[in-house]
Amino acid sequence: MMPVVSPAKLQEFSLDEATRVVQEFKDQPGTLINALHKLQQTFGYVDEAALPMLAKLFNVSRAEVHGVTSFYHDFRRSKPGRYTIRVCQAEACQAMGSEELSAAIKQLLACDFHETTADGLFTLEKVYCLGNCACSPNIMVDKQTYGRVSPASFKALTQQLAEKAAVSK
Repeated sequence: MMPVVSPAKLQEFSLDEATRVVQEFKDQPGTLINALHKLQQTFGYVDEAALPMLAKLFNVSRAEVHGVTSFYHDFRRSKPGRYTIRVCQAEACQAMGSEELSAAIKQLLACDFHETTADGLFTLEKVYCLGNCACSPNIMVDKQTYGRVSPASFKALTQQLAEKAAVSK
């Protein structure tokens, strides 16, 4: 799982800045993944415009760079929401209703996994085990884990987060 970076600390994407950020990997074979991680850490995602630059920098095809970003689910291809919500899909959470919770969350947010809500507030992701199995089903919002989550408690939580985001604007 990628380290969680506060959206307030993320930079707006620019190709010039992206090129500068990955220069440290230029002459190191096999460091494409490191460069992709650095881009995501800096901007919150890997912008489409960075792919040709990375291909040239690492002397690989653009298709190879795309293949790496699409194979590894940790790489985002679009800007994340203000809050990243991860819903546990592991066996313990499944046994306690995570599939039903996931369906309710998707309906409430009107987005699917690996998508961001229309208002840019929430990005929804799957995760396989948050290490809180005794309190299943679990979710994580940024770095905070929540156990025994129900559709009702999730709705209340997202309302609180939306209010907090509105106040901090």
